[in-house]
Parts: sequence; C-alpha cells; structure tokens
Amino acid sequence: MSSPIEILIKPRKRDLGGFFVRRVLPDARRRTVGPFIFFDHIGPATFAPGEGINVRPHPHVCLATVTYLFEGEIFHRDSLGHAQATSPLAVNWMTAGRGIVHSERTRPELREAGQRLHGIQSWVALPREFEETDPSFRHHPADTLPLIEADGLRMRVIAGYAFGEHSPVVTCSDTLYVDVQMQAGTQLKLGAEHQERAVHVCEGAVEIAGESVGEGSMAVLKEGAQVRVRAGEAARVMLLGGDRLDGERHIWWNFVASSKARIERAKEDWSEGRFPKVPGDEEEFIPLPDS
Repeated sequence: MSSPIEILIKPRKRDLGGFFVRRVLPDARRRTVGPFIFFDHIGPATFAPGEGINVRPHPHVCLATVTYLFEGEIFHRDSLGHAQATSPLAVNWMTAGRGIVHSERTRPELREAGQRLHGIQSWVALPREFEETDPSFRHHPADTLPLIEADGLRMRVIAGYAFGEHSPVVTCSDTLYVDVQMQAGTQLKLGAEHQERAVHVCEGAVEIAGESVGEGSMAVLKEGAQVRVRAGEAARVMLLGGDRLDGERHIWWNFVASSKARIERAKEDWSEGRFPKVPGDEEEFIPLPDS
C-alpha cells in the first residue's frame, strides 16, 4: 500500500531579529497547501525581562495574515487604526487586499516582565477576484471558535470547517485550519472533504501510515487519501489546507500576488511612501529590501 503522504517538509530556521522561527512554507518542493502560502512556527521562545518583539511597520498586499498563539502575546497595530493584542488561542485575521501596513511588538508591561511565546503565523493567498479587496482586520477571541472534545482529542476550528463545525472567521475560499491536542495513545481520522491537506506537528510526534512525523515537520497528504494520525505520546498538530489556488502566486518580501507587475507596483508604492502610516506607530518602518 502506498503512503498517503505526498511530501514530508522539514522546517528551516529563520532569525527574525532576536528570535527564531521554523519556516515550513513555502518549500522548494511544495509552495502552497490550499490557500496557505506561508507558514512559520514561532518558538517556543523565552524572552527575558527587557526583551521582546519589535517588528516595525511593514506592508502587505493581496493576502491575509493569520496569527494564532499557544502561549504569549503579540500586540498588533495597523494602518486602519486597529490596536489589538493576540492572546493564546484567539485569532487575528488581517486581510491586506489592495494594501495595508502593520506592526507587531511586545507591550511595555510584558517586555518588563518577560514572556514565553509559542504559536503559528501564516499567510493565506487571496483568490484573484479578491486580491484587490478593501483591507480589513478581525479579532476572534478563543471562546468564539468551535471547540470539539472527544476520545482524548481537543480540537479548535480556527478557520473554515472541520468535523461538522464551522469557524466564524470569514475566508475567501474553502479553508481547513484546526488546532488539535492529542493525548498519548489517541488517534485522529482525517477525511478527504478538503482538496488539499497537511498535518503540521507543533509539539511531540505523530505517526501517519507507519511513518513518523516529528516536531516542526509538515506532512502534505495526497489528494483524496483517508488517513489516521496516531499519537504515541502527547502531541499537538495543526491541520491546514483547502481549495487549490486559482493559479500561480509570486512572493517577494511581504508581497504576494498573481502577477509580477502587481508586486513591482507594491514595491514602488512602499519606497515612495504611498502606503498609509500606522496610527500610534508612525516613527519607524522597515525599508524595502535591496533584493
């Protein structure tokens, strides 16, 4: 019997300025899974008193950013005037559309005390018909997301639908995004209702069709395959996927678009200062990279 795993992606470590992430998507062999085009596993990282995150204002176009934390907090500000902390198990969903600017920092009181940070930041590419939609931001507290508890599993539907539940998060295409905590000895049956699917291991290790998938790795599943994810030890996985993208996407720095010309326009707009500023965080910005 052939394996239901199409590709097993190992993460690459990236320094984001004082803390490391494990980057999984895009990968040279698989750039996207459903609409997910970028996937960073943050931490777990421990910030000592006086340390924190300082991601200065920067732009995005034609995508949505999704922040979901297991531990810690990141404070978001954007050019629409939103100022919102992302707390554990809540969702910050920011649709860039035709263009938005945001910053991500540690609040002064948390910086003074120090904190532990662990979670996922991902980008979802927008369908072509929605690439130039109006920018928006939505915060969804943890208690608004569907929670399913059964047979040693604790599953929170972050976006899209799964296991008979729908998330209140508004998406532009079919989406699968679920946080699953698994007790030792449990198993999860994953159906084929979504076109593309992957299992990312955040903590512990799992087994899929006899193949071990360790912490930080992502198993991209074959289309239509019915799989059972087994946890010999306590584990936490993210299920992600959805409809295949409607064509190629180009990525350059923080820009994603279906045309290279759109990215060139975004680069020029940022270098010429035509993007709006972030209220409350107007003094700094990340310059356009040289390459």
